[in-house]
Amino acid sequence: MANAGDEDPKRSRAVAPAAAKPGLTGVGTTLAAPTFPSLLSRLFNWSRSGVGPRLLAAVLLFSSVVTLTLTALQLYLDYDREVALIETRLDEIGRSTTGSLGESLWNLDQNQLKLQLDGILRLPDIRAAEVREIADRPDPIRLAVGEPSTRSVVTRDYPLNTTVQGTAREIGLLHVEATLTDIYQHLLNRALVILASQAAKTFLVSLFIIYMFHLLVTRHLAAIAEFVSKYSLARPPPPLRLERRPPYEADELDKVIDAFNAMCANLEHAYGELREANANLERDLKIRRRAEEDARASEERFRDYAETASDWFWETGPDHRFTYLSDRVVAFGMDPKVRVGTRRIDTALDRETEPEKWRAHLATLDRHEPFRKFEYRGHDTKGRIHHFSVNGKPVFDADGRFTGYRGSATDLTAQHETEERLRQSQKMDAIGQLTGGVAHDFNNVLTVITGTIEIIRDGLADKPELAAIAQLIDDAAARGAEITSQLLTFARRQPLAPREIDVNALVVETAKLLKPILGEHIEIDIRLADDAWSAMADPSQLSSAIVNLAVNARDAMPGGGRLTLETANREFEGAGSAADGDAVRGAFVMVAVGDTGHGIPADIRDRVFEPFFTTKGVGRGTGLGLSMVYGFARQTGGTVAVESEEGAGTVMRLFLPRSKGEAPARATPVQAPVTARGQETILVVEDDPLVQGYVIAQLGSLGYRTLVAGDGASALALVDQGAKFDLLFTDIIMPGGMNGRELADAVRLRRPGVKVLYTSGYTDDAIVHEGHLDPGVTLLGKPYRKSELSQRIREVLAGEPPA
Repeated sequence: MANAGDEDPKRSRAVAPAAAKPGLTGVGTTLAAPTFPSLLSRLFNWSRSGVGPRLLAAVLLFSSVVTLTLTALQLYLDYDREVALIETRLDEIGRSTTGSLGESLWNLDQNQLKLQLDGILRLPDIRAAEVREIADRPDPIRLAVGEPSTRSVVTRDYPLNTTVQGTAREIGLLHVEATLTDIYQHLLNRALVILASQAAKTFLVSLFIIYMFHLLVTRHLAAIAEFVSKYSLARPPPPLRLERRPPYEADELDKVIDAFNAMCANLEHAYGELREANANLERDLKIRRRAEEDARASEERFRDYAETASDWFWETGPDHRFTYLSDRVVAFGMDPKVRVGTRRIDTALDRETEPEKWRAHLATLDRHEPFRKFEYRGHDTKGRIHHFSVNGKPVFDADGRFTGYRGSATDLTAQHETEERLRQSQKMDAIGQLTGGVAHDFNNVLTVITGTIEIIRDGLADKPELAAIAQLIDDAAARGAEITSQLLTFARRQPLAPREIDVNALVVETAKLLKPILGEHIEIDIRLADDAWSAMADPSQLSSAIVNLAVNARDAMPGGGRLTLETANREFEGAGSAADGDAVRGAFVMVAVGDTGHGIPADIRDRVFEPFFTTKGVGRGTGLGLSMVYGFARQTGGTVAVESEEGAGTVMRLFLPRSKGEAPARATPVQAPVTARGQETILVVEDDPLVQGYVIAQLGSLGYRTLVAGDGASALALVDQGAKFDLLFTDIIMPGGMNGRELADAVRLRRPGVKVLYTSGYTDDAIVHEGHLDPGVTLLGKPYRKSELSQRIREVLAGEPPA
């Protein structure tokens, strides 16, 4: 086939000698000498369809895969070699510098450490180096050079040791980072060069292959196809032959022509036999039509099922009683044998509570109309309640007579339970917003009461009877502040101080506090997981939450019982993972508090976390204990799950987010509050007139001069007028469209470096995010006393970090 004869353009067409006519492309015509423009035009037209484009695509695809594979292998070898060089350099750094760095670190010679780190940084591909001292003293040495990165780096850590009295001692750590950016750039450039050259070569070779394939094969196939399209069995033309220089031996095209001519001869012979076959076929048509009708009925039944398919299939007769239920129904707690012969309405639980819905459904069935997504509540064979959604289609026989319904049903129980949990979560969030707002206003009132009673109590020091009354008022205000704090915790507006804590240790310490609280009639059983993770939470709030849960458990066991404290690790993948709790995802540490009490009735189980909701008698608690636990868990990033059954006790499970490995916070010594005085000028921004008057009086008694504004706009007007002051003391929640944080930012634009002290009885997203105060923010929470006000003002003016 690939011989010199195929190159003769004048003898390379396939024709039908007796059927050749002018104007028929490829039949009885010669191939004119190709010119370059005509060749390009023919290639363009040819590339739009046919075998050529597919062959070209296959060649290009295979060549591209081979090229990419070889390129990837070469780049991988280059990358492995370059990375090995970097790792060798890092090993050399570890061998050659740790001794001298350890000696310099032991001598606390930071200058020498800096010179040595600079020397390391000058090595090729080294991005950053750092020395950290391991010591128990304050401010250990930590010296770093370079620009650390989290992407495309190789890192090594080397311990720095020194020998003290013959004993090796680890005193620090050398951290070195080497960049891979230059390697990636080199590999990218190399890949681009290889791919560009290979792409050009592959494309040119592919074009040459396709052109030769067209010259030797496809143009002859086109001529054959044209002859076939004009072939008439009634008036057959002479046999087909190729007009080309014959090859030395018969090739594939010659074999195709011979086979086609033989097929034409067979067709002519078969044409006569076809007439005879038609008569036989007519007789078979009646049998075939009957089989097609049976197949159509079966196909229609399958289509009916497919259109309504969901979880299980069903059929009913003309009286709407079930005649068939698929086996899938067993998975949903129902027995097909029991349900066959019954109607849908017989097992419905809402036929009396929603009669209109059922009347409309039964009317649809009587009208023999299709229906979709008819939802109702029913029970399975064990009496458990389910939510069903049903689809159905009426069935008629060949005479148009109604024979019943076919359809499918879906169990929506899990979906309804998820929606109910979502509604409960939204309800708790709405209550939280309300209680947070109430707490904000109540804290303003308590601020005035608390501060005023201090002044009255000091003035009544020589009158014991009145001083005792003032003390009662002070105690009541403190109790109100405690209740307000619990409300804010439920509303997730209480600033937290979360840190990494050992949950097992905290549970053990809290259990020691519980023994005198619960009494001798309550047995405490502690079950701690040996591999319990550390949790990220506020330890004081967690301890208070455990105490609240334990006190509730004690009240549920008036005759005594067993309180169980348990810890475990849990990982959840999504919605509904935490049993009855809110949807959570991730790794959590579980703290469970269980009792053997009387349990929680099902009708009030969803309300136990609502503030002020309690089943206890008058005067026994505020109803805020579980609310505080719920708010603390949600603000921490976890949730609470309730598992209870009347007469079988209750288990409250508190899920706290797993710690990511942050270092535990250092405890700072607590100092007694001291009333400090000053002479600076303070700009007070407070919208509540009562609180504003109280703050001005207290600051005046401490020796400060004050400027006063009722909102952010008034405060900015004072600043723009040139008012001089040393501290901005502003409430966070204010009217006028500008909160305290926005006011402070606006003032700092006008006076950079101004010092700010915030106050609020309700921390919103202005300065608190995810339960944490923003960095550099100092907050004085309402209500506060005179000593707390004076101390926090002095801290801010002195530039001390917030406590």
